[in-house]
Amino acid sequence: MSDKLGIRGYDFVEFYVGSAKMVAYWYARAMGLEIKGYMGPETGSRDRISYYLQKNELKIVVSSAVQPSCHEILSFINKHGDGVKRWSIEVDDVDKIFSHAIANGAVISKRPHKLEDERGTIEQAAIRLYDDTELVYVNRDSYPHIFYPGYEKPIQEIQLACEDTGLMGIDHIVGNVRENEMDKWAEYFTKTMNFETFIDFKKGDIGTKYSALLSKVVRSEKSAIKNPINEPFEGAKKSQIEEYIEQYHGTGVQHIAIRTKDIVKSIRALRRNGMEFLSVPDTYYDALRERKDIRIKENIDDLQELKILCDRESEGYLLQLFTKPIGDRPTFFFEIIQRAGAQGFGKGNFQALFEAIEMDQELRGNLEYN
Repeated sequence: MSDKLGIRGYDFVEFYVGSAKMVAYWYARAMGLEIKGYMGPETGSRDRISYYLQKNELKIVVSSAVQPSCHEILSFINKHGDGVKRWSIEVDDVDKIFSHAIANGAVISKRPHKLEDERGTIEQAAIRLYDDTELVYVNRDSYPHIFYPGYEKPIQEIQLACEDTGLMGIDHIVGNVRENEMDKWAEYFTKTMNFETFIDFKKGDIGTKYSALLSKVVRSEKSAIKNPINEPFEGAKKSQIEEYIEQYHGTGVQHIAIRTKDIVKSIRALRRNGMEFLSVPDTYYDALRERKDIRIKENIDDLQELKILCDRESEGYLLQLFTKPIGDRPTFFFEIIQRAGAQGFGKGNFQALFEAIEMDQELRGNLEYN
């Protein structure tokens, strides 16, 4: 159901990458997504190529430049490497939410406009988010064809031998920002889209003896959209947020969490498909077995085998695991999440994630300040 501004939920995420063809193959093979659409020279796009992939409610687009004239993609890749250029919210009325956002301080990226072909019309608009990211409002009620005008079925049907990963859709999208920017961006969401802050990790909540972070989670009126925002906090060594900003050369989307109904099945399939995940020490599961406040239906031996994290909240519990960075730079990664009643983000899991990333930072030589 939509909220008062007509927000329905997440729609798609678009990555700018060095080679869309190779990255699309990786998403299809490793994550079990299906290549549903293609846009390129054969469909009339002369300077860029895009692949549209989908599984259940999960929609991902990967785009790359094929000509030097495609400055938008090339400049993004040159600065940030592969990363999220835009993510979108499906809405009832693009003009309505855009007007509300602009009246309350949003920065315009693209005014409301229509994309049309003989099959129908899509309405969209976009505002600026973080440094070089766009938040797109889209309504596709009058477009029954593949994704967007300009997309057609893939020229070559690709049959890949991979296990079904059971991925369902986007749970939340996480942004990393500079020190003293977290409150500004939380307020930006609150003012422009009537979001609210419902979780606030303060000083001392998340950190190690070396580094720490602060985080706020904002959500839309009916919780269809949930967006954590992280900023670094002063520590003896470089935090994961600082490493991201340094390697990404700016602020942006750190990771996307994807829902599953059976995380044990999903992680097992993803691992067999070639996905790499962060490591969790066995002592974590020794402590989990001793906890009296967590009663779960899953077998802890399975969680330990697959290195899945588990934490309890008042409404239930949640299970999570985080991939290693999927590109060449230590920036963007995915999270796989299963919620069993819990609607938060698991402080204990957040701490475990922070420690796991810190171990990888040390291996990369990026834990120390230069």
